[in-house]
Amino acid sequence: MRESQSRIVEWTVTGMDCGSCAGKVRTAVERLPGVSEAEVALMTERLRLRLANDGADPDDIAKVLNKIGFGAELHQDSLTTEHSHDHRGRHQAPSGTDHAPVRTAWHQTHKGRYLIGTGLLLALAWLAKLLPLSEAGHLPFVAACLIGVWPVARRALALLQAGVPFSIEGLMTVAAIGALLIDAAEEAAVVVFLFAVGEMLEAVAAERARRGIRALSALLPETALLVHGGQIDKVPTSSLTPGQIIRLRAGDRLPADGVIVAGAGGFDESALTGESMPVLRAEGDQVLAGAIATDATLDVQVTAASGENTIARIARLVEEAESARAPTERFIEAFARVYMPIIVGLSLLVAIMPPLFFGGAWSDWTYRALTLLLVGCPCALVISVPAAVASALAAGTRAGLLFKGGAPLEAAARLRHVAFDKTGTLTEGQFSVTSLHPSSALSEADLLLRAASVETGSNHPLAQAILAAARDRGLPLLSVKHARSLPGIGAEADIDGVRHRAVSLRHARETGLPDQLLSRAEAAETNGSTLVLLLAEDRALGLIALADRPRPEAARALADLRAQGLHLSMLTGDNAGAAAAVARELDLPLKADLLPQDKMSALSRLANDGGVMMVGDGINDAPALKLATLGVAMGRGTDVAMEAAGAAILRNDLRAIPAMVDLARRTRMNILQNVVLALGLKAVFMVLSVTGDATLWMAVLADTGATVAVTLNALRLQRKIRAD
Repeated sequence: MRESQSRIVEWTVTGMDCGSCAGKVRTAVERLPGVSEAEVALMTERLRLRLANDGADPDDIAKVLNKIGFGAELHQDSLTTEHSHDHRGRHQAPSGTDHAPVRTAWHQTHKGRYLIGTGLLLALAWLAKLLPLSEAGHLPFVAACLIGVWPVARRALALLQAGVPFSIEGLMTVAAIGALLIDAAEEAAVVVFLFAVGEMLEAVAAERARRGIRALSALLPETALLVHGGQIDKVPTSSLTPGQIIRLRAGDRLPADGVIVAGAGGFDESALTGESMPVLRAEGDQVLAGAIATDATLDVQVTAASGENTIARIARLVEEAESARAPTERFIEAFARVYMPIIVGLSLLVAIMPPLFFGGAWSDWTYRALTLLLVGCPCALVISVPAAVASALAAGTRAGLLFKGGAPLEAAARLRHVAFDKTGTLTEGQFSVTSLHPSSALSEADLLLRAASVETGSNHPLAQAILAAARDRGLPLLSVKHARSLPGIGAEADIDGVRHRAVSLRHARETGLPDQLLSRAEAAETNGSTLVLLLAEDRALGLIALADRPRPEAARALADLRAQGLHLSMLTGDNAGAAAAVARELDLPLKADLLPQDKMSALSRLANDGGVMMVGDGINDAPALKLATLGVAMGRGTDVAMEAAGAAILRNDLRAIPAMVDLARRTRMNILQNVVLALGLKAVFMVLSVTGDATLWMAVLADTGATVAVTLNALRLQRKIRAD
């Protein structure tokens, strides 16, 4: 399809309270001309589809949704052409938090009014029955049933025309009319009222499940304090652009991602990362939209537009995650499509066979068949998986654990191996000076001072570590001239007219090292250090050993993963000596000096023995993150790593990895419980229906009860996740 022939259109769809609702929406719109790639997100109430320019009009689609019982609000900014997609082919909403539907009290909703109306009709019918002069008999209940079932029957007819023949609305209509025909008017009216109760309970349960996800939209303030031209103005958050300076006071929530340019203080990032304690941020540190300044006034330079900040990215991930249905969910939906015609056919047999061949009463067996028809509704079964997945996604998001859909969530539950990159993942990603080895002519302080002075001309991580060590010791840098970086070698500068160079050990070996320093270098390398040699002209002044230390929480996180029965390993492109030191400290099997293709080969071998998770943060990790059963990107990793991974952690804390596995395993167990609960209740009441021990109102309560029970069970996943 050429670029000018299609566009992405998006709606907020209200009234979707279960998995079958989402299925109805998807089926109804996919039958319309020019519609393709329909994605329905139940918890975020979104419908997104590709619409051909010569296909159905957006207004026609909204009318179809209204006709089958759903509200639809078109997003005007989604009326874009094909070229407005990002490089992954997904439409990018401006902020990820816009278009939130307005919430109303339950009695003002469509389902609330329907419940009140059917309740009043039933009460009036009972009142009429109790009046001593009434000769109406069952007629008030007939009226209550017909009036109450009329909107349901209209939706059932609309769904039938939209290609959804087996809906709960259709089953309810058949059951109510059938009950009237066999002279069970009072029970038919009760069934219509209980159906309204069930609809309302499902809506309340779904609303509760949505709260965790919807809370994202409240994390950004509507206004910000913009600092410019010596004055401060209050401006809309949506108007902020990269490069602007904003003022943040104690207690203010940060409206945009940024870097602190003045001040220091604590930040409460719990809403983003799950970290309960405020973290100290100082000048030069990155801070995330949605965090709260706890104790100081700071100036922050904006680094991302409103639609690209951390909150917007999380919101988009949550939406995309809902659209990416889990394999189990797809199986359940496919099963339900086969299951429902079987139930309808079985109900027909129950109604016809005993009276025809065994002399049974038509009214009795018709009643049993209608009861079986209502019991057989697959609502609870269909929602069993998406309810658990949506609940887990919301709980994970609040704790800073992002899964890009049900498939990665399921994958995390069946892992056998976890492989880690080293730098920035198992280690802090920041080098520090561990030891100084001066020649006999210098002290340690002199060696560090001269090296730091030379490194003023370099931005290399090793140079920054040496400069930081000098600052920590309070050493004033020497005056230098002609300071410059030497790519691939090190740095150089003139001190007191003498050319000094700080170079890598590899380069130093090529030029020759004194035996004394060579032996020290070999010993330091064995311990996993990276070495810098300081030269004055061609004379060696000493060695500086640096190391990238393991994260302080790494040992505990790995212990937790081992306790979960997982096999751990390190796959890194770093040199064997440095990697071995970290591997020894953390007791990890090691493969070092790996190119990206070598990592992929190692992951493939691990995958032959079960699912494998790859944890990394760099551009070079992206292929491995994509190949693994589940790739997990560290929170402050590169955008490439975040895109390639199936999940991400928003805090630089490895303890989030075992928390992620635990959440996935609890979700798998929750799904199993839901399926067993739904099928178990169905099986029991199906038997009772056929034996005549179940009534129509019991059938409705069984169906509604199963749906509500499954939803409430799924909500247990939203309890607070500990990732520390």
